[in-house]
Amino acid sequence: MNSEAPVRPELTDLVVGIDGSPCSRTAALWAAAEACRRSRPLHLVHAADTDRRAYWSDAETMQALREAGRDLLAETANAVGERVPNLIVTRQLDRQGPVAGLRAAAGDRKTIVVGSRGIGGFSALMLGSVGLAVAARAEVPVIVVRGEPERPGTGRVTAAVRDADDLEWLLLAAAEANVRKVPLHMVSVWNVLAHIGVMATMLDGPGPPTRRLGREVRTLADRMREWYPDLTVDEQVETGTSTPGVLVEASARSNLVVMGRSRRPLGAGPALGRVAHALVHHAHCPVEIVPRGFGDRGGNL
Repeated sequence: MNSEAPVRPELTDLVVGIDGSPCSRTAALWAAAEACRRSRPLHLVHAADTDRRAYWSDAETMQALREAGRDLLAETANAVGERVPNLIVTRQLDRQGPVAGLRAAAGDRKTIVVGSRGIGGFSALMLGSVGLAVAARAEVPVIVVRGEPERPGTGRVTAAVRDADDLEWLLLAAAEANVRKVPLHMVSVWNVLAHIGVMATMLDGPGPPTRRLGREVRTLADRMREWYPDLTVDEQVETGTSTPGVLVEASARSNLVVMGRSRRPLGAGPALGRVAHALVHHAHCPVEIVPRGFGDRGGNL
C-alpha cells in the first residue's frame, strides 16, 4: 500500500458519447443525473469521424454528416434539459473517430460515459466496440451505462476490491457513494480455482490466504471511514470459483459498480481484464472502470 496519504477526490465534469443509438441516449440521460449530483457541467460529444471519411466522400456528403451531427447534439441537449433543468450542457461535434474524440474531449481529468451498446450493436448483452475500446484505453475513469433505463436505485455503490493496492481508486468509489448518500459496499473474492495448487483446503473453509485478504479489506474499509466519516462502509470477502459471477450478482443490488483497471503485463497493450470485461458486458447496473494510477495524480477526479 502506498504510504503517502491520497488526496480526497472531487468528482469532476462528465463527457458522454452520442451516436444516435437508444443506448447513447440512455447514457446521456444517466450522465445528466450524475452531473447534477456532482454539481458539474455535462459535455455532449458526437465524433463524426469526418477527417477519415473525407478521403472517399464528396463535399455534399460531408456537409450532410456535419448537419446530422449538430442536429443529434441539439436533440440530445433538449432531452437532457427536459430531464434535468438548469444543468449546464455543452456540445461538441468532433472530426475524429469516436475513441479518439472521446479521449481528447476528456483530457486527463474528466470522466467518460458511454452506452452499453453502440449504433451497430446486435445484442443488449454486448458492449459496443467503441465503448470497449474507450474503457480499455482511456487514462481517465469510464462509466459504461448498463441496466434498465428506468431501473430504480437500490441504495449502494459496490467496489470490486482485489488487494491492499486498491486504495487510490477506492477513494473515487467512496466519493461516488458519498455524493449519492448511499453505503459503500466493498466486495473481494478469493477464487479457489485460481489457487487450487496452493490451498486445496480452501474448499473446506477459510484458510490463511482468505483471512489475510479479509484483514486487507477491513484495513481499506477503515481508511474509507477516515476519509468519509459520515459514509457507511461495509465489506464482504467471498470464496468462490467465479469472481465475475459474484460481482455480476452484486451488481443486481447496486446503483453503480466501481473497479480498478489492471495494468497490462510486459507492455501487451490496452485491454480489459477478464473480470472487468465480464462486468461491462453483463452487469445489471452502470460500471465504472478506473485506470490504475489515476488517483495518484492528486486533486480532482
